[in-house]
Amino acid sequence: MPKGVYEVPLPINEPVLSYAPGSEEKAALKAAVKELRSQEIDAPMYIGSEEVRTGNKIRMSPPYDHQHTLGYFHEGDRSHVELAVNSALGAKEAWANLSWEHRASVFLKAADLIAGPYRAKINAATMLGQSKNAFQAEIDAACEFIDFLRFNVAYMTEIYEGQPESAPGIWNRLEYRPLEGFVFAITPFNFTAISGNLPASAALMGNTVVWKPAYTQVYSAQVIMEVFKEAGLPDGVINLIYVDGPVAGDVIFKHPDFAGLHFTGSTGVFQHLWKTIGENITGYRTYPRIVGETGGKDFIVAHKSADAKALATGIIRGAFEFQGQKCSAASRAYIPDNLWPEVQDYLIEDIKSLKMGSPEDFSNFVNAVIDERSFDKIAAYINEAKDNKMVEIIAGGGYDKSVGYFIEPTIILSQDPTYRTMCEEIFGPVITIYVYQAERFEETLELVDQTSPYALTGAVFSQDRYAVELATKKLVHAAGNFYINDKPTGAVVGQQPFGGSRGSGTNDKAGSYLNLLRWVSPRTIKETFDPPHDYRYPFLAES
Repeated sequence: MPKGVYEVPLPINEPVLSYAPGSEEKAALKAAVKELRSQEIDAPMYIGSEEVRTGNKIRMSPPYDHQHTLGYFHEGDRSHVELAVNSALGAKEAWANLSWEHRASVFLKAADLIAGPYRAKINAATMLGQSKNAFQAEIDAACEFIDFLRFNVAYMTEIYEGQPESAPGIWNRLEYRPLEGFVFAITPFNFTAISGNLPASAALMGNTVVWKPAYTQVYSAQVIMEVFKEAGLPDGVINLIYVDGPVAGDVIFKHPDFAGLHFTGSTGVFQHLWKTIGENITGYRTYPRIVGETGGKDFIVAHKSADAKALATGIIRGAFEFQGQKCSAASRAYIPDNLWPEVQDYLIEDIKSLKMGSPEDFSNFVNAVIDERSFDKIAAYINEAKDNKMVEIIAGGGYDKSVGYFIEPTIILSQDPTYRTMCEEIFGPVITIYVYQAERFEETLELVDQTSPYALTGAVFSQDRYAVELATKKLVHAAGNFYINDKPTGAVVGQQPFGGSRGSGTNDKAGSYLNLLRWVSPRTIKETFDPPHDYRYPFLAES
């Protein structure tokens, strides 16, 4: 047990390195990319103290160079899911009983390892495996992941400090217990930081975890696990498995000790998992916590007073950074007709200057999308737009998967505000623009609110404060993260807690104490120092 009230190190957002020409970090990152690319790794699952290799190997390759082999990972089956669950349950008592400062120390050390000796490696793995350029890898795999780890420790202490009042002669206490059972973490390909944070945040609060990453993120997941192990994470606390989703779900969602789901992925999958959990609800020891961050159809809406150049920059960055493969990426924009000619010129000018290619060439702004399935889906949207008379592709529209899964940043102009690409999540470098009559701003806000089932991020551009206030109120439920005169991406841990509602998830705000509260089950303890010895109350007496 703790023998003091400890103050944890004050979390400060990790500085983003510049990777400018001649910088030490640029040289280190290029060397790390070269080294990793020159070898083929053999990636095991991590279950308890064992590195598990099944012999059922699945090839990993860079999305921008799919003929190259980065290595192979070992796919598991039902038996490995069962082993992982048993391992998590077996490690639970010791981990839950470990004093909180020692749990904190593990993840604080992990943060320092990523900030120091592992920074180039985890960024390089993200560049190679997920086709992120150096800057996108730095703000994700290094900085955001470090911030999650450090800020979560501070949030944990804030939660523990939250205690009830006590009347005279009584001492009331709140105990923040981990959940009764194990947590299942399902993580996406697009953010290395999310893939590390989902299992780590639950583990920090005393839970043990079965972690299933997306197959397209296994390459950098190996580095995450390497960091956790070097930081001293005990065996069985986080168990890393590579198993097909339905196979894993058939074991986990029928297990009586399933206690929580920490999920980032598609809305359809999340809704299916929620339904499955509901169907099995009578078989669980406790009601499972369900936390999910899912899809988005994120918007930018401009008022007639907006700064045209700032608006165009917000669209380019918001829509095309990391090829639009952010759940927060701008994918629909509403621009008033008084600004459109100027904004269009800026957009086309910027699109012409964007370089596309391998992230190993640091001058490339745009890289490949994650895999062939994603490529084909996005290309289908573009092809449909080319054949529809109600829309026009005003920039981009090309694609090629001969070497890598490259799709040009594409801008679609639609006469119909309900056209398919204005409504459906594409998850690629495609944004659709609808030009509205400048005097119909309030009606357009209603259109923005009603068009999409999602409510993750959105932005308003305006120099008119009344218009900003109107948009903020009209769109109150349209976005969990709302931006004023900025792109709708780039939430920073400790500054903009992230998450949305409606079809975008449970809005439990990763990067805040709110998310950590989901991974504890409080117990109230009341201690009376001088208990009564007579059942009679004074009101019973008549005189």
